[in-house]
Formats: sequence, structure tokens, C-alpha cells
Amino acid sequence: MKEIMHDFDRQTSQRFEEYNERMNKNRQKCKEQCDRDIKNIILKDKLEKELMDKFATLQTDIQCDAIPICVCEKSLADKVEKGCLRCGYGLGTVAPTVGLIGALAVHAWKPLALKAAIAAALKANDAMISATAEAAGIEAGKIEVIESLKRLYVEYFWPEMSNYILEMSHYNEAANLMAVIHTHKYDACNVATDESFQTICTQFNIKFGISEADGVTNGLLPKDTVPNVLNGIVGQAEGPAKAAADAARETATAEITEKETAAINTIFMSKQTAIIASVVAIVVIVLIMIIIYLILRYRRKKKMKKKLQYIKLLKE
Repeated sequence: MKEIMHDFDRQTSQRFEEYNERMNKNRQKCKEQCDRDIKNIILKDKLEKELMDKFATLQTDIQCDAIPICVCEKSLADKVEKGCLRCGYGLGTVAPTVGLIGALAVHAWKPLALKAAIAAALKANDAMISATAEAAGIEAGKIEVIESLKRLYVEYFWPEMSNYILEMSHYNEAANLMAVIHTHKYDACNVATDESFQTICTQFNIKFGISEADGVTNGLLPKDTVPNVLNGIVGQAEGPAKAAADAARETATAEITEKETAAINTIFMSKQTAIIASVVAIVVIVLIMIIIYLILRYRRKKKMKKKLQYIKLLKE
């Protein structure tokens, strides 16, 4: 599981690093180009101002026919304006695309990664889950056997019964307790003089089929009846044992699933944060480009207005 998560995280991080590297190069190129263009515009404005100052000292009675006609290339400001507009348009198109595609990719990969991670974790912990379920089933089976023997009055003759059964490796070993149970019962009932205790001995014989309901023996020996009763008790314990094992398996599986889900969610949250940061950076650059474009457009219109005024003045 760790290897899958590590590979996925490494590949995703590599792609984001490559993307950020390309974006940083593009940003740096646009910034350097804009800086150069802005410096050229400032220099040109300075030169135009100096020329206008010199032009003011010249005579103004120039005829319209004396104005030379020339074809000039586009000004540097126009080029910068259009360049910033193109950059802003391109990055503005990339920003929502990155946000949309990145979010869709993350949400598309998440269920697959989560499913693979959970499957790998369950496979890796299958032995542990099985051992936990088996231990819970055996424990529940032992408790069921103890409760059944208590209802048969065995604990009255054998007080250490519960601890003895709990120390067994499996609850089905209770089927071999015939000799131990009969020995404790025989020793206790032979020395007991209390009538109430003798009543318990009689109930024991009835419960285990040694005697009839009226207390009269039916001629069966304990070695014939007690094992049958013990086998029945062990068989009845299988149901609670299986239920406890299934519950323990479900609990262990749910814990592993929850753990893997939390780990995957943490990884994808970091990827979403990286996507959001990239989109925000692109949006900021777009805003800067738009601001530069608007400033240059305003200055261009202002210059055109001045030129029209000069031409109008010259014609007059």
C-alpha cells in the first residue's frame, strides 16, 4: 500500500513540478519582455517630449503640402499592448482549463486510488484479520460453553471450571471434559450431607441423562451420556462463535478501510491545494497583463488625441 501511494504521489508531484516549471519560464519571459517594452516606451516618450520642445521653437507657418507623407511601422507601445493582450488571453484561457481539468482528474483518480489502496491493505492484513476473527470466535465459543455448563450445575462441583475452559486453545476441547466433570461431581456428591446439595446432584444426573426426571436412574453410565451432552453444548457454541468471528472481521476491515480512506484524502487534499495555488498564480498574472494593457491603451489613445490636435493645428 505504501509503495502504491508513494508511486502515485511521486508521479503526481512530478507532473505538477513540470507544469510549474513551464509556467515559471513563461511568466519570466513575459515579465522580461514587458520590462523591456516599458523601458523603450519611457525612452520614446522622453525623446518625443524633447522633440516637441524643439518643435515649439520652430516657426509654425508650415503649409499642409510641406508635411511629408511617410509610412511608419507600428510603435513599440502598440506591440507591447498587443503582446500583453495575447499573454493575458492565453493565460486567462489556461487558468480555468487547469482548474477544471485538474479538479476532474483528481476526482477521477481518487476513487480508483482509494479502491486500490483498500484492496492492497486488506490483502496485506488478511492474516491479521483472520487471526483476529478466529480469536474472537474462539473466545465467544468458550463463553457460550461456560454458560451452558453453568446451567447444568457443573460449576457447583467444579468452581474452577470457567478459568479452566478460558485457558483452553479452543472451545471444542470441552467435549473431552467428561472425565474431569464426572470426577468432580462424584467426589462432591459422595461427601456431601446437605440435602440441598444432594438435590443439585440429582439435577445434574437429570440434566446429563444419567437419571430420569423422577430421579430414578435409567441404567446409563456417565461415560455414555455426558459426552453426548458435551458434544451438544459444543455444537450450540458454534453459532455465537461464528457471529463473533464475523463481527470481528467486519470491525477490522472497517478500521483498515477508514485508515486508508483518511490517508488517500490527505494526499488528494494536498494535490487540490497545489492546483488552487497554480490557478491563483495564473489569475494574478492575467490581471497584471490586463492592467498593463489598459494603461498602454489609455496612453495610446491620449497620444493619438494629441497628434490629431497637432495635425488640426497645422492645417489651421
